[in-house]
Amino acid sequence: MTKIKAYIFDAYGTLFDVHSVMKELEELFPDHGEAISQTWRKKQVEYFFLRQVMGRYKPFDQVTRDSLVYAVNESGQSIGEQQIEHMLEQYRQLKHFDEVEEVLKQLQGKELIVFSNGSDNMLHPLMEFSGLQSLFTDAISADEIKQYKPSPAAYVYALEKAGVKREEVLFMSSNGWDISGAKSFGFHTAWINRNHLPVEELQLAPDAIYDDLKGILKW
Repeated sequence: MTKIKAYIFDAYGTLFDVHSVMKELEELFPDHGEAISQTWRKKQVEYFFLRQVMGRYKPFDQVTRDSLVYAVNESGQSIGEQQIEHMLEQYRQLKHFDEVEEVLKQLQGKELIVFSNGSDNMLHPLMEFSGLQSLFTDAISADEIKQYKPSPAAYVYALEKAGVKREEVLFMSSNGWDISGAKSFGFHTAWINRNHLPVEELQLAPDAIYDDLKGILKW
């Protein structure tokens, strides 16, 4: 097996729990917090896919705002500007999963990169708030080239920033669509299958599947 020289991590759902906002949502919208959180994430992904396909790019903070409003509306609730800003701020303070910090500490000395669809004004405050920023070599946003993953152009950009060959990258994500995109591009892939979902039927099976990030320590 080719020696891995760069470990590239997705952020949302992989390092950070996007549903850690659920408590705040429940306080704002009693009995609707879980449903809104689930729809918020679902529409967030759907919206950036649609914008990529339609050629109508908007940065991730706008996509996140729009998908929140949709999720609240779908639940039969309403949300004002102050509440929107409050929830967007909560998205900059997501909790990281329990094993993340320890795994990163064990990988110190290696090239560790975060590569996210999140725009800089969301990703970097989140990294700073989490206390994980110093454990990474770099944090890259797809917004810098306005091409969302799983566009091949996004992975090209990450590869250029890493400065290695594509076969020297281990790419990790909890998102099946992201793993499929990275595998298609030529990265080694480790799917962090936190929700125990089936593999996507795209004939692009990941190289490894783990319940959490501790599995990547085998590489």
